[in-house]
Amino acid sequence: MKRALEARGKLVDDKVQFQAVARDNPPVQFDFFSPIGTGQGYTGLEGLLMSLAVCSATTLAYLLRKEGKTVTGCEVTAQGTTKELPAVGFESAALYFSLTSGDVTGRDVDLALQRARDSACPVWQMVKGNFEITTEYALQKAL
Repeated sequence: MKRALEARGKLVDDKVQFQAVARDNPPVQFDFFSPIGTGQGYTGLEGLLMSLAVCSATTLAYLLRKEGKTVTGCEVTAQGTTKELPAVGFESAALYFSLTSGDVTGRDVDLALQRARDSACPVWQMVKGNFEITTEYALQKAL
């Protein structure tokens, strides 16, 4: 099923700071480093990196739960390396997941990450082939 999404941005200073919003969510500030901007917001690449991180973690938790697994905690850290200046995109990104569960195995995570990479994570699908993405994870037992 197709769905129309909309995001809006509005210039809010005399440099390049924008306030962005989607749906009825609170606004998010975007900006660029000095001297182009003031650095008072996320850069576009930081926004993309956050989207990739959170979308992949959402997909991972969803897929594991769909398989009947219990996921009581999930954190993700993303680190991106830009291409040489000017930074027009990523050369690579690394995603580090920390999962808390009483019944998830490493094989479960491997299979869910493969599915996220191959088809299930929309943001990953959009950026796949544009830069290298690696993953690592750690499993903590739920108390």
